[in-house]
Amino acid sequence: MAEELSVVDIMLEIGRKARVAAGPLSIASGERKHAALIGMAEALLRRKDLILNANVLDVAAAEEAGTAASFIDRLKLDETRIRAMADGIRAIAALKDPVGEVITAWDRPNGLHIERVRTPLGVIGVIYESRPNVTADAGALCLKAGNAVILRGGSDSVHSSREIHAALAEGLKSAGLPEAAIQMVPVTDRAAVGEMLKGLNGTVDVIVPRGGKSLVARVQEEARVPVFAHLEGLCHLYVDASADIAMAEAVTVNAKMRRTGICGAAETLLIDRKAAASHLTPVLDALVAAGCTLRGSEEVCALYSQCDAATDADWSTEYLDAIISVALVDGIDGALAHINRYSSHHTEAVIAEDNLVVERFFNEIDSAILLHNASTQFADGGEFGMGAEIGIATGKMHARGPVGVEQLTSFKYRVRGNGQTRV
Repeated sequence: MAEELSVVDIMLEIGRKARVAAGPLSIASGERKHAALIGMAEALLRRKDLILNANVLDVAAAEEAGTAASFIDRLKLDETRIRAMADGIRAIAALKDPVGEVITAWDRPNGLHIERVRTPLGVIGVIYESRPNVTADAGALCLKAGNAVILRGGSDSVHSSREIHAALAEGLKSAGLPEAAIQMVPVTDRAAVGEMLKGLNGTVDVIVPRGGKSLVARVQEEARVPVFAHLEGLCHLYVDASADIAMAEAVTVNAKMRRTGICGAAETLLIDRKAAASHLTPVLDALVAAGCTLRGSEEVCALYSQCDAATDADWSTEYLDAIISVALVDGIDGALAHINRYSSHHTEAVIAEDNLVVERFFNEIDSAILLHNASTQFADGGEFGMGAEIGIATGKMHARGPVGVEQLTSFKYRVRGNGQTRV
C-alpha cells in the first residue's frame, strides 16, 4: 500500500478508517475496553522478544548516526521497560471509565432536568519522537476515553513502535473492537505529519505532540485543529524567607536533579532577598553537591563563589540539564514579577510556611500547575493519580496540566422534559 499510494492518499485513508472506528468505540462498554487493554498488556509481554529485536535495529541506527547518549537512553528498551509498559496499560485499564459520566446535573423551574455528560473527543492524532513507550501509553489512554487514535512516531523508533503497535492491535482484536481504533502511520516521510496537521479532511479532532521544542513549535504553527501541548517547561522554584531550610534544600535538589531532562525539572531558583544570609548558601551547597552547575545574578555571584555569571538569556532558558539559574528577589512581590515575566506557564513551586505568601503565589501566577512545599517533578499525570498522561498542556482551552483520560473527553448536554414548550 505504501509503495502504491501517495503519502496524501495513505493519510486520508487512515483518517477515514479512524473516523469509522470512532463510532463503535464511542459506545463500547467499559468492560469491552477493559478487556482490550488487558489483552494489549498481555500481548506486549508475549511479543517481548520481537519488540526487543526491533529495538536493537533502532538503537544501532541511532548510535551509527552519532545520536546523543541521553536520546539513546530514551529510545532503548529492555525487559524491565516492556514490563513497565504492560503495567502502565493495566493501570489505565483499572481507571474508572469516563465516558457517560454525569459531570453535573440540575433542574430548571420549568421542570427540565439538565445533565452535562462526558463524551469522547473522537479521533486524536499523536505525533511523537524517540520514546517508543509513547505508542503504548497514547494508544491505551485514547482507547480508555473512547477515542480512535492515529500514532505518528519518529523515524528513529519506527521498528520498535511498529512491534508495540502490533501488540495493541492484538488486544483490540481479542476484545472485538475495530483494529483501526489505533493506527500507526506506516511511512516515515515528514509529509505525513503535515497531512495530520491539516486534519485529514476533517477526520482529526485534536493533535497532541510529544517531543522537542522544534516539533511542538511546528505543530502549534501549522495545525488546523486544536492542539494539546506545551512548548517548553521553564519551571521556577521560589524559596521564601519563611521556608524551612532543610525542606528548601531537599525540595530544590529534587526539583532540579531527580531527572534533569523532563519538562517538570526546575530551571530557575528564586530566593527571598531577606533570606540570603540564612537560606542561600545551604541551598546552593546542596545543589553543587548533587552535581549541579549554577548561573547566578551579579548579586548571587558576589555572595556565593561557586557560581557562574548568568546572562539575560539564562532567565528564559529551559536547560534540560544539570544547570540552574539563581536570583535573589524582593519577597513574594519580586518572585511574582520574575515568574510572570519569564514563565512558560507549565509548573511553578513555592517553599514557604507563611500562608499569605502561599495564597498570593497560588492566586497571582497563571501556570497550569502550582505546588506548595513540593518538588516540581510531581508535574506528571501518574503522580496526580491519573494512571498516566498523554502529555502536559499549557493552553487555556479544555485540557490544562496533565492530559489524562478525563482530559481526552469532551461533554454534551442531555435535557429531559415532559412536554415543555418555550414561550
